[in-house]
This record gives sequence, structure tokens and C-alpha cells, in this order.
Amino acid sequence: MMKSHTCGQLRAGDAGARVTLAGWVHRRRDHGGLAFVDLRDRWGITQVVFGPNMPPEARERAERLRNEYVVRVTGQVRTRPEGLSNKALETGEIEVVASDVEILNESKTPVFYLNEEVEIDESLRLKYRYLDLRRQRMQRNIILRHEVVRFIRNHLSDQGFVEIETPILIKSTPEGARDYVVPSRLHPGSFYALPQSPQQLKQLLMVSGFERYFQIARCFRDEDQRSDRQPEFTQLDVEMSFVDREDILQLTERLFVDLVAAVPKKRILQTPFPRFTYREAMDRFGSDKPDIRFAMELVDLSDLVGESSFRVFADTVASGGCVKAVVAPGAGDYTRRQLDELGELAKRFGAKGLAWLVVEEAGVRSPIAKFFGDEQKEA
Repeated sequence: MMKSHTCGQLRAGDAGARVTLAGWVHRRRDHGGLAFVDLRDRWGITQVVFGPNMPPEARERAERLRNEYVVRVTGQVRTRPEGLSNKALETGEIEVVASDVEILNESKTPVFYLNEEVEIDESLRLKYRYLDLRRQRMQRNIILRHEVVRFIRNHLSDQGFVEIETPILIKSTPEGARDYVVPSRLHPGSFYALPQSPQQLKQLLMVSGFERYFQIARCFRDEDQRSDRQPEFTQLDVEMSFVDREDILQLTERLFVDLVAAVPKKRILQTPFPRFTYREAMDRFGSDKPDIRFAMELVDLSDLVGESSFRVFADTVASGGCVKAVVAPGAGDYTRRQLDELGELAKRFGAKGLAWLVVEEAGVRSPIAKFFGDEQKEA
């Protein structure tokens, strides 16, 4: 190995040890005769000190270091002076006093900052993807995904599931979305299809008697992009035999609760998960996959406004529709311009407009208040 430790491994207990580190120059700071370099690899960052006592050749190489140079450093671990530890780093109690440095690869000046969490144009990030993937945020995301998948595999395996890999090239089937097709060289004019999801294959496994199966499956859909869907994506497929709905719900809930506790170390606000019927979810949130932390639930006003003289509401209720409101506490001091902007926002999402009523100490203020009697306004 070209290094004895990772850049996220050393602690105060390693003080006095002679070590070799390798990684990327994350940041360089010069202070007269001293230079401080934050050396980075996948595991973390270690501060390296280049002092005046280094051999001349090593000192010359150290002065050439710039951001994103790939280097190997040899030196001795020491604890940082009192009051100079960096609590933001896991290695913040120590530093490595370098005795030698080897430049493994030089670097041009990066086209965007890698040592700062700043917004970067997405097209630029994708053009220089190898740089983007060096950023700590991106590496954390990829490592988190790895940990999630590893936990799922272990958890379901402990529950008696078997992981089975299903074919990618299969016969096209008449399902919902459009297939991507792959021409066959051996059978001109014929095509394989990339699976939208391995539904038929899962059913085949159940019929074959496997009873409990799962797969971290790649899926392909030749359809328009959506906010939560792209041409290819990964999903967890689970299939079970001899179970009822409650078994499925309990298995899924236990998986998510244990996963969140073990991997991202987050806290789930409520267990067991609340359950809603489809109708209840639509009535309260207007969505079949609601974020229940959103406090402004829909309120049905149909009974109150159905007999009003405001024809838009009355005709809607008379034709079997409903009139719902969102209560926004603290928004009563919105200006007319702000309210008009909310109306335009509603139109962009498909509504024909947005009616508003402001409830004040003096009563109800609204362009449509004149269509309602005092009792209706109070209600």
C-alpha cells in the first residue's frame, strides 16, 4: 500500500506515530515559513504541516503544491496546540508534521471550487463529472446509497428473503410505460426490451415456490421526464407468497424504521406509521403520497358556500364538486401584490384562479366577501 492510514483515521492516540498519507490537496494556507495543507481522501481530511526543517528537495516540492494535486506525504503525528483543534473534523485534534512529500500527479486549476459548498451550474458539473464526484457532498451521497442498499440486503436476508437477479433483455410485454428496445444481431428485425420493472419475472419466481424474493432492480422507461422519474432508475422489488396486506405493511414499515435508525442516524417522528385510506389522503392533503408534516391541510367548505350567491362556488357544489380552502395562519398581512402572485402560482399548476379571504379583527376582507352573509363569514 502507498499509505499507512487514511486521511480520516488518525486520532490523538496516534500522536508520535510515523505515518504515510496519500490523497488530494484540498486547501493550502501559507503562514511565513510554515505551510498548512488539508489532505483529502474518501475517508476524510487531515491537516499536514510543512515546516522549515524539511530537507531542501522536499521543501521545494511542498512549495509547488496547489489545490487538487495528488500527493503522498510522510511525517509524524502530533496533537495540535491548545486551542487550535478543529472540532469540525474528526481528525481535528491532530496534525501530521511532514518530513517528505511526493507529487504523484499535478493538477490544472479546477473550473469550480471543490473545497467550498457553493451552487454550481448543473451543466458545468456534468461536463466535469470527475471533479463533481470529488466534492464531499457527492461522495457522501454515493456512500449513503451504498450503506442503504447494504442494509436492505442484510435486513431482508435476515427475514428469509432470497436475492435473485432477473434478466435485463426480455420479450416486450404490454404494460403501462413505453419500452426501450434493443435490436437483435442474430435475429434481424427482432428486438429485446429493457424491463420497465421485472413484474412478470417476479410472478414467475412466486409460482416457482421461492415465496420470498427481493432485488435491487434496474428499470427502464422510455417516457417523458418527471420530477421523480428518469429514463433509468433503481427500485427495490419485493415479492411474497402466502401473506396478506398486513404482512406487507408491517414488513415495509419495519424495514424503513430500522433503516433510518441504522444508516442516516435520523429520528422518525412517529411510529407506528399513521395509515390513511386513499379518500382520506385526497380529502385532507390533495395527494395520495402526502407529506404529513405540511400543516396546511385542505378544509372542505362546500356546505358553507354551496348556498351562497357566488356562482363559481354554488355551481361547483350543485354539479357534485366541492370547494376546499387552505388556511394560512399569519398570512393576513399579505399585500395585494403578494396575493396576486399566489393566484398566478396556482394557475401555473393548473388551477383557473385563486380566491382569497383575509380574516381580521374587523371581520372578513376579500373581493368575494360581498357574496356571503354574516353567518357564512363567521362560519
